[in-house]
Amino acid sequence: IINNYVEGTQAEAEDKASPSGLHFRDSKRKVDYVLAYHYRRSLARHAPGAASPEPRHGSACVALVSNGGTGKGRAEPQQQQQDNGQRALREWPGLAALAGLELSPLDALEDERRLQREEYERNLLEAGLEIERDPENKSQGLSFVRIHAPWQVLSREAELLKIKMPTKKMYEITEEKGILKTLNEVWCKLTEPLQPQVPQQENTKMKTLSYPFSREKIYLYNIKDKDTFFDNATRSRIVREILKRTSTKARNSMGINTLIANNVYDAAYPLHDGEYEGQNDEMNERKLLYQEWARYGVFYKFQPIDLIRKYFGEKIGLYFAWLGLYTVFLIPSSVVGIIVFLYGCITIESDIPSKEMCDQRNAFTMCPLCDKFCDYWNLSSACATAQASHLFDNPATVFFSIFMALWATMFLEQWKRLQMRLSYFWDLTGLEEEEEHPRPEYETKLLQKKLKNKNITTENTNELLFCLFCLQNEKEKLTWSDRMPGYAANFGLILFMVMLTFSAVFGVIVYRITTAAALSFSTNETTRSNVRVTVTATAVIINLVVVLILDEIYGAVAKWLTEIEIPKTEKTFEERLILKAFLLKFVNSYASIFYVAFFKGRFVGRPGRYVYVFEGYRMEECAPGGCLMELCIQLSIIMLGKQLIQNNLFEIGIPKLKKLIRKLKDERTEVKEMDTNQSKDPQQWDLDYILEPFTGLTPEYMEMIIQFGFVTLFVASFPLAPVFALLNNIIEVRLDAKKFITELRRPDTVREKDIGIWYNILSVIGKLSVIINAFVIAVTSDFIPRLMYQYAFSQNGSMHGFINHTLSYFNVSQLKAGTQPENSQFAQEVSFCRFKDYREPPWSPHQYEFSKQYWAVLSARLAFVILFQNLVMFLSVLVDWMIPDIPKDISEQIKKEKAMLVDFFLKEEHEKLKLIESFIARDKQKRRSRTKSKRTRAASFSQCHHSPKGSFTSFSSQHTVV
Repeated sequence: IINNYVEGTQAEAEDKASPSGLHFRDSKRKVDYVLAYHYRRSLARHAPGAASPEPRHGSACVALVSNGGTGKGRAEPQQQQQDNGQRALREWPGLAALAGLELSPLDALEDERRLQREEYERNLLEAGLEIERDPENKSQGLSFVRIHAPWQVLSREAELLKIKMPTKKMYEITEEKGILKTLNEVWCKLTEPLQPQVPQQENTKMKTLSYPFSREKIYLYNIKDKDTFFDNATRSRIVREILKRTSTKARNSMGINTLIANNVYDAAYPLHDGEYEGQNDEMNERKLLYQEWARYGVFYKFQPIDLIRKYFGEKIGLYFAWLGLYTVFLIPSSVVGIIVFLYGCITIESDIPSKEMCDQRNAFTMCPLCDKFCDYWNLSSACATAQASHLFDNPATVFFSIFMALWATMFLEQWKRLQMRLSYFWDLTGLEEEEEHPRPEYETKLLQKKLKNKNITTENTNELLFCLFCLQNEKEKLTWSDRMPGYAANFGLILFMVMLTFSAVFGVIVYRITTAAALSFSTNETTRSNVRVTVTATAVIINLVVVLILDEIYGAVAKWLTEIEIPKTEKTFEERLILKAFLLKFVNSYASIFYVAFFKGRFVGRPGRYVYVFEGYRMEECAPGGCLMELCIQLSIIMLGKQLIQNNLFEIGIPKLKKLIRKLKDERTEVKEMDTNQSKDPQQWDLDYILEPFTGLTPEYMEMIIQFGFVTLFVASFPLAPVFALLNNIIEVRLDAKKFITELRRPDTVREKDIGIWYNILSVIGKLSVIINAFVIAVTSDFIPRLMYQYAFSQNGSMHGFINHTLSYFNVSQLKAGTQPENSQFAQEVSFCRFKDYREPPWSPHQYEFSKQYWAVLSARLAFVILFQNLVMFLSVLVDWMIPDIPKDISEQIKKEKAMLVDFFLKEEHEKLKLIESFIARDKQKRRSRTKSKRTRAASFSQCHHSPKGSFTSFSSQHTVV
């Protein structure tokens, strides 16, 4: 490319800088996209005796505007380009000596990248784009290429991409009538203070008819100004599509993603609409979003979803709409959870089993908790644990579990309805999936396969890369055999990671067992009495730290595993990444909770025949009040810890840390030279480059999906989970908003009509929650044993005697030698101790075997699981059937819009036909009048010359005149 240098002084350069940082230097053409790259000039390594390659003082390289000099959309003539090249040689005397230089490997690599950039930008010019480059007047540094799409390119690409644009036709939206309309008006008045102060459509009852853009039917569209007809998000989306499909021959770089992967460019991004805060009074959409959405001070306001969608695109708009609906739905579940918790607090004094356990007159002498060093103990000492367990283990939790299962179903149904409503108003109905470009890694692997098939040596690979890619075998693709090593690695590593998670859980179990045994040896009475509390608290904190560390590791591992699978498109890559990351993080987050809920205390054994993990270390057992209280502690600490540390501190701290590191790295690598061609104030592309690049919505969705699991899967053990989730999400919405506005580069707009695979994951979690909560109530809590005792074993139908009923007897003389308590503190001699289980007493012929009550309770547990699961599933299906996926008014509006679109086309075509016919009729009339007048003049002309009538001369002259 011949560089078109514009001569001028430094002052002229500053004058030509765009005052807003959003336009070319002519302050007319918008910057639709920016490419950034680092360059390193090899001019410093000139041959001995060569002139210094510094430009003459008289001129400076102000700007490079490609595709038309300083603002014209046409290429320079070849002669002018040659003149500019010769002038560049005169300005840079050292350039003449460069031909004989021996380039270092680093310089050769930089030269290759420069050639790729030149070829790529030349291809962009051929595609119709206009570009403006910064001059490279340092030995090394950062440079930007600004891209503008003119109207011809925008209209062409909008037609190819089938982008729906507003037509001239507007129609009235049918409103709800009757009581629904009245309720809607009342709701709007009540929530008016909660509405964000953003520009709204003048007439909300009217909707513009949209239709995929067509240049042939351009008269249909409401084009007031060609510069503003396509908004900034649409313009950047169009440019991005061109960048993705524009190729270069060098290294077979198929698009901007490949060039960024090869470090030819550092970044490619659209610009933000300006600064989000500052002294200037000019309002832009970014500043408006910051003031009305991205500040913690406006946490009580609704989200401006339409403005979010307009600025960031439909995909991000749908995420925040989903997050907003999820947060709103947490309000009723939080209220019911608080009511259930308060019910437990109110009924704690009237709970008969807790009162029996706390009554010191009931001398329940319990068997030792460990061998040799642990003494017998009274059950009344566990009074506080029993009372705390009742807060969460009461009949109201069963109702709450059913409520949350139906809540999850209603949430998903309501989301489908809201999604359909947004699709209608955002013109996403009938959206076709766009053909995606292959990922650079897929193209590279496919190219390697072609090279291998053609038996081409690596020496002449670079010359034949592009030729091979252009072979007729375009339909060739990677087969399962090509991906088999990746699939095998995926299977092996995922299995290893799952086993690593189980190993971490087992390590925490070993820690609990050994620590409990060690603390039992202590001579301090306070330490021995608080062994269970100390072990539980420290083990949960250790488990939380392990979960946080493994979460970060699993995120990186899932990404690497997906990359070695070599998915073809970005959508396939994202879906596979989501599935792997969710599987690993799901197992990591819930493995310890599953252990406490379903396995802890189930394999302890009994006195005289305990199960030992290592020699001398007994398996841990549940507290006297059951494992539900410990499950509640485990769930609450992991949930709150993940939300506070991972979701909030990491989200705030890591982007700021990365931004600081990038800034320090750029300052260290750039040589401190006087840049004579940059304005003093940083431009918008400079400010946006410092920001963190947008990497997708997967982390945002993932943390909310894991939280959704905490809220639904084990809600029977922790009714306050929705409350803490609600408090977190109120902050999370503003935190994510602030991150998108202030910390991230502007994402590329992506049109999506749904949230994709995340909905399927939510649906699976909702169904899984029914099964898990059924087992938590039946197996982990004492709900079924209490129910069975009251209606099957109690003599008077009350709960009196329940504690004695659940405790079995053991003859202490049958303890193994060396396991009896040393120096027992009990005043009286102990003959029998009690332990929690349904077993035959020592005086029974079948001593210590499971009793009839055990089998009766077990049968009741299984029956409850089946009954609960089928009942809740039936109610969920009933709710799903009763709530239609598409709102009735939206369904009618879609039908009405289709009919109006046909009528609008027929009317416009009819008017166009009438206009053409009127033009044709008028043209015929004009021709006739002209012909008649010409004939009259011709006849008079022939009479003046006395030509014979009908002669050749007369005919010829008449014909010529006509």
